[in-house]
Amino acid sequence: MPFAHHRHMEHENYSRRRFLQHAGGGLGVIALAQMLGESGGLADDSRAHAGNVGGLHFPAKARRVVQLYMSGAASQCDLFDYKPELIRRNGQPFDPGEKVELFQSQAGDVMQSPWTWKQYGDCGKWMSGLVPRLAECVDDMAFIPSMVAKSNVHGPATFMQATGFILPGFPSMGAWIGYALGSITDDLPTFVVLPDARGFAPNGPGNWSAGFLPAEYQGTMIRPSAAQPIADLFPPKSAAFINKKTDADTLATLETLNRRHAAEREGDSRLEARIASYELAARLQLSAPEVLDFSSETAETRRLYGLDEPVTADYGRNCLLARRLLERGVRFVQIWNGADNGFPRRNWDSHEDIARDHGEMGRSMDGPTAALLQDLKRTGLLDDTIILWTTEFGRMPCSQGSLGRDHNPFTFTNWLAGGGIRGGVTYGASDEWSYKAVEHPTYCYDVHATILHLLGIDHERLTFRHNGIDRRLTDVHGHVIQPILT
Repeated sequence: MPFAHHRHMEHENYSRRRFLQHAGGGLGVIALAQMLGESGGLADDSRAHAGNVGGLHFPAKARRVVQLYMSGAASQCDLFDYKPELIRRNGQPFDPGEKVELFQSQAGDVMQSPWTWKQYGDCGKWMSGLVPRLAECVDDMAFIPSMVAKSNVHGPATFMQATGFILPGFPSMGAWIGYALGSITDDLPTFVVLPDARGFAPNGPGNWSAGFLPAEYQGTMIRPSAAQPIADLFPPKSAAFINKKTDADTLATLETLNRRHAAEREGDSRLEARIASYELAARLQLSAPEVLDFSSETAETRRLYGLDEPVTADYGRNCLLARRLLERGVRFVQIWNGADNGFPRRNWDSHEDIARDHGEMGRSMDGPTAALLQDLKRTGLLDDTIILWTTEFGRMPCSQGSLGRDHNPFTFTNWLAGGGIRGGVTYGASDEWSYKAVEHPTYCYDVHATILHLLGIDHERLTFRHNGIDRRLTDVHGHVIQPILT
C-alpha cells in the first residue's frame, strides 16, 4: 500500500488547518503542529510509540541519521579494501582479463597503496594506516566493499548517493526522511546540512533539495566556521531601523499578505514552507546561539575532534556540531568533506597524486569521524543514531600517470554504524584487484532501503505522487541488507 500518512493527515485536518491559517497566519501552523502532536497525529510522537523509538510502518531501531559524504571519490583500496595482490604485483601491468575503460586515462601499472595495512579489533578487519583513529572503531562498523555506482562522472554519481537518482530534481534522503517522520524538536530544523568550509561539492545545494516534495523538507545549511553560521538569521548591525516595533509591524503586514497569497494559490507548498522557515528562524534566534556555542565543551572534547589542529579544525567543528544537533533533536545531519573548487585539490578526486591528496583528506576526516562515532557511543546516542559514510564511487587499482588513480564506478566502500547496525561485519566483496564487485553487488538503493527500515519505514511504501508516478527514494529497486542488522 503506498505511503499515505501525510495525505491522510492533511485530508482529516484540512478544515482545521485552513481555519487556523486564516485565523492566525503562521501561528496557526504552529498551533496545528502542537494539536497534532498532543493527539498522536505526528509520525514520531514518543507518547504514541511507547517502548520503541518511533517508526511509521513498524517499530524502529533508530530515529536519527548522520550522512558523512566524502566528495570527489575516496579510494577504497587506500582506505578499507585490503588487497594483498596489489602489493605482490605492484608495478606490473594491470590485466584483469578484460578491456579496462577509464574516465580520463589509459590503465597504468598496478599500484599498491602508499599506506601500510594492519588488522584491528576483535573482528580482525584490515585497515589502512591512512585512518588509524577509525581503525580503532571497526568493531562498531559494518563495511560494504561491494558498492556499485551507475555513473563515473562526479555530478550524476553524487546525486545518486544523495537522492537515489543520477538526474537532478529528486528529493534527498534527508528530505524523504523528514517528510515521512517529521521533526523531533520544534526549535531546530529536521534536516541540517554542514558543507565543507572551502565550498560545495558538485551539484551544490541540489544535493539536499526537497525536489518535488513540499519545499519545507529541504535541508537547512549551517556553516559553523563562517562569521554568520546561519545566513540572515539576525539583522546586520547596519540595520539600526530594525527594532521590536518595526519587527512587529513587518510581521503583521506579512501575515496579511500571506493569507491573501495562500487563498489565491491553494496547494502551492512554497508559501507554507516560507512561513514555516520564518517561524523556525524566530525560534532559531533563541536556540541556535546555544547550539553553536562550543564554550561548554571540555578541552578533552576539543582535542578529540581536532578543533585546535589546522588540518582537522573545520571538519572537526562540523562533526562536533553534528553531535550537538543530534542530542538536541535534529533528525538528519549531512556532513560534507571535500569541495569542488579546482586546484590544488581540496577533495578526494586524486587523479594526480594519491599520497599527497588522500593524505591530507584522510587526516582531515579520520580523527573527527572517529571522535563523532566514539562520542555518540559514550553518550548513548549511537544506540538510536545511524552513521553512514559514503562517497560517489571509488578509484582504480592501477595508476593514472605514475602517482594518481582514475575513477572506478565498479566497486567502492560504504560503512555504517549505530542504531540497529551489527558491528564488526563485512557484507560483499570486490575482486582480487579491488576493481569490480563480485560478491553481493550493492547499490545506494539497498543502503537507503536499509536505513529506512531501521527508522521503521518500508521503503516500498514511502511514496509521493509526482507527474503521474508514485516516486520513492529507492526508485523501483532496493532491498534491506539483513546480514548487517542486529
